[in-house]
Amino acid sequence: MTQYAFHLDGGKCTGCKTCQVACKETYKLPVSNLYRKVYNYQGGSWKPTEAGHYVPDGVFGYFVSLACNHCSSPACVANCPTGAMYKDDDGTVQHDDEACIGCQTCVNSCPYGAPQFIEEDKIVQKCDTCRALREAGHEPVCVEACPMRAIEFSEMDDLRAAHPDAVSELPCTEPAATTTPNILIGASRGALLEDFNPVVL
Repeated sequence: MTQYAFHLDGGKCTGCKTCQVACKETYKLPVSNLYRKVYNYQGGSWKPTEAGHYVPDGVFGYFVSLACNHCSSPACVANCPTGAMYKDDDGTVQHDDEACIGCQTCVNSCPYGAPQFIEEDKIVQKCDTCRALREAGHEPVCVEACPMRAIEFSEMDDLRAAHPDAVSELPCTEPAATTTPNILIGASRGALLEDFNPVVL
């Protein structure tokens, strides 16, 4: 089966959140909902010198932009009681608004926080890889909006061939074995280190 996926170049991502804002604006999402989220992580410390100054000791920081990972074994699909969550022919995980009863089982099942409960509509919605835009010949809005061209969307096999060193999990993300996410990440400096702290802004 064809499997489409996202690739994130962590070395290019500056954490500007243009992808996040473009997605939110395109789909007119409520204040509390995001289909794509940019996370900030940091680590290392500062150590004093004999002169009384402080110098960096392994200090690092990086950003990770994540949306739905369109997993091969999606927990949202497996646990949805009505079939509203389903795998499409292109491998993406899609959502049928008409079949959704707003039970939020998918929200509670997804380890990545991708499904979003829209309070006003009493249903769940999520990243659909901008299917309507793609059918009209465009890229997903996050891909087109990124000023650093850090996000790609293509068939998983093509992305793997183009980015052989990319990984599907980082210490800051859920283990890939959980749902087999279809995401590739070109890890930036420090992103593979176990000792990190999330930055909450």
